[in-house]
Amino acid sequence: MSPAQASGVETYRPGCVGDDGALLDVAEEIAADWAALGVRGSFLALNLDTGDRLGFDVDEPVPLASVAKVPLALVVLDRIAAGELDAAHPVTLDPARSSVGRTGFAAFRHPVTAAVGDLLLMMLSVSDNAAADALFDLVPAAEVDARLRAWGCDGIRMRHRMNHMYECAAGAAGDDFSLALELAVRDERAGRPTIATLDPAHANTGSAGALVGLLRRVWCDEIAVPEATAQLRRLMGLQLFTHRLACELRTDTLRWSGKTGTFLHLRHEIGVVEAESGDRVAMAALTRADRRAALAPDIELALGAAARGAFEALRR
Repeated sequence: MSPAQASGVETYRPGCVGDDGALLDVAEEIAADWAALGVRGSFLALNLDTGDRLGFDVDEPVPLASVAKVPLALVVLDRIAAGELDAAHPVTLDPARSSVGRTGFAAFRHPVTAAVGDLLLMMLSVSDNAAADALFDLVPAAEVDARLRAWGCDGIRMRHRMNHMYECAAGAAGDDFSLALELAVRDERAGRPTIATLDPAHANTGSAGALVGLLRRVWCDEIAVPEATAQLRRLMGLQLFTHRLACELRTDTLRWSGKTGTFLHLRHEIGVVEAESGDRVAMAALTRADRRAALAPDIELALGAAARGAFEALRR
């Protein structure tokens, strides 16, 4: 047994990839920047047109938090396109039975009725957990997972509704969310999750490679049907949160379409940056922080720096 294993602390050595020496250097620099902040994670950036890529630990399965809303949306949109669901179908959300969340309908104090199409908008634009779980009621996680399998998305697994994350955290820590965060950080170091939805064997999971692969197929109309993929691209372009990968990609000549995911020590984002020049780069950043901090602006900025560095390196 190594000294690191004996002390219960794992030595983190990310496996970097890059299609040439310069791209590999960028991947190693990003990994080193994250490690210096106490961040463990995986990252992948892919030029959709040249196929060039850079990143590290791209095949590691990670609990997705709200990033899981992207494959859910694709399956719902595919069912709408097939005529199996009506985008105008009204759904009533009751706060007494609603999901935990600080945005969208999850924060409402009174019942509200919204159409399926508007639930999709709220789920992707402001990461509304109540909207997501109302859609999971219409298209259960097992059905989403089966559709992903049929599409060949083997690196993404869908197992539960969004509120199950909070139920599992409450089961481990009661109503003390700070204790749940402490458990998540402690268990990350030990490699033994106490909270089931932080265990890749039980959570909604995906790897950076699988998620970038999904984005590539969505942006190239190689999955579901063009009507569904076009709508997903439009809705991801309406996300209001720009504090992670997009924070250094906000210019008049760039367009970012993405989806964040946040739960306890998890801070994720996936998305595609498109330039007026024609460059298109898909990215996935999946991180776990080694600190008990609800707010970590330095980590958010590091994700933005990674996105900018990867985009500049992969431009034609």
